[in-house]
Amino acid sequence: MTVIVRDLRPDIRADAEGFSTTRRLALPYMLSTPESVVHTLTHAHPDARFGQLVAEEDGEIIGTAQVSVAHDSPEPGQGSANIYVRPGHRGRGAGSLLLRTAEERLGRLGVTKLFTWVLDEPDNHAFAERRGFRASRSAWFLRLDLAAGTLPSRQDLPAGVELRTASDFADDPRPLFELDAETTSDEPSDVDVEFTDYDAWIDETWRHPLLDRDLTTIAVVEGRPAAFSVAYTDGDSRYGTAMTGTARAFRGRGLAKLAKNDSLHRARAAGYTEAFTGNDTGNEPMIAINKWFGYEICAKEVRYVRELG
Repeated sequence: MTVIVRDLRPDIRADAEGFSTTRRLALPYMLSTPESVVHTLTHAHPDARFGQLVAEEDGEIIGTAQVSVAHDSPEPGQGSANIYVRPGHRGRGAGSLLLRTAEERLGRLGVTKLFTWVLDEPDNHAFAERRGFRASRSAWFLRLDLAAGTLPSRQDLPAGVELRTASDFADDPRPLFELDAETTSDEPSDVDVEFTDYDAWIDETWRHPLLDRDLTTIAVVEGRPAAFSVAYTDGDSRYGTAMTGTARAFRGRGLAKLAKNDSLHRARAAGYTEAFTGNDTGNEPMIAINKWFGYEICAKEVRYVRELG
């Protein structure tokens, strides 16, 4: 059996389905649909030089890679390649071929520092370290049973605070962009991000097919979005928190907690049965909050980095 690597064809439904299925099987803690796969590829910022590769064995997609340049970082020459192979198809060379193809492509684009995420499993660590990668930070995946679990009860809102949904900002989402930009800049990361392109945010984030505007909750203080919990849903049974954060001027008041609790309650009422989120392993305050909601750690992912060239 021969493994080949090629670019995903966004106009071929079977490609998007194969990519999405492989991602869900290899990384079941993150939401993926064929529509989200195509959207991510066709709406990425041109400067990101974003690409999606597939490893194919006898006509079946068994591995995937997402490859990009960190165009929005003030430090040039950084890029990423996240590679996943279906369980049961590992050890056949798909991961190696995907990585080599990604490295060659990024090298031609001037990338000299390459980042990748791998699940915290011995074979994955060995794969990365044999190829010269060194471990960096790590993150947890957490899962909440929305169907059988017990959410904290809703709390009374402080004076001057109201909860709205992202749908309420459909006519002018710029205030949500500004909140997202501020909170994202404070997130733990190996790559600093300058989040300034509103039009790109509209294309990539606001119009993302997984974004559930009705379940995304915004805590508003005196008319200003102060905190939010962004909800992704797959249209079936799975709900994910894409981002929860608070503007610097409003931190320490429990507003993000209020927003996330509201979103989770409404997600359960809408019929979603599983909720997923993620935290940097060093972010103890947010981990404690998620455990308060009932989330349990289900997996760990490790960030690796290596110099190219």
